[in-house]
Amino acid sequence: MGFEETPVAVTDTHALIWAIDGKRKRLGKHALRLFDRADEGTCAIYIPAQALAELGEACHSGRVMLALPFEDWARAAFASGKYHEAELTAEIVYAAQRLYSIPERGDRLIAATAVVLDLPLITRDPEIQKATGVECIWS
Repeated sequence: MGFEETPVAVTDTHALIWAIDGKRKRLGKHALRLFDRADEGTCAIYIPAQALAELGEACHSGRVMLALPFEDWARAAFASGKYHEAELTAEIVYAAQRLYSIPERGDRLIAATAVVLDLPLITRDPEIQKATGVECIWS
């Protein structure tokens, strides 16, 4: 059963990990609701390429355990329609150049993905939340 819902938000890495690794209680109220809605098939969430890479590294190091091998999980997640891949593009890199108030490159690229897609970012990261021009969803 595939969902064809329009994405309503972009997720950062920590929110994604907590949503899929049995730690949903760590999510803010509004963040939790979006992941629940994605599970129900009433919305979809973009996963930036950078967040996907960080998830893969967390799986490789053993910090995150998925029900399937990482690649199988990712392919199934995208095939389900609950999640959509957000590729890293030149436009995202350009937008990241305007977000140097966010100190970590990966976080800048994830935030820039949300900016370019004109969608809110699911994050509790205070550096991202303080950045001008990035709409964030959490509590």
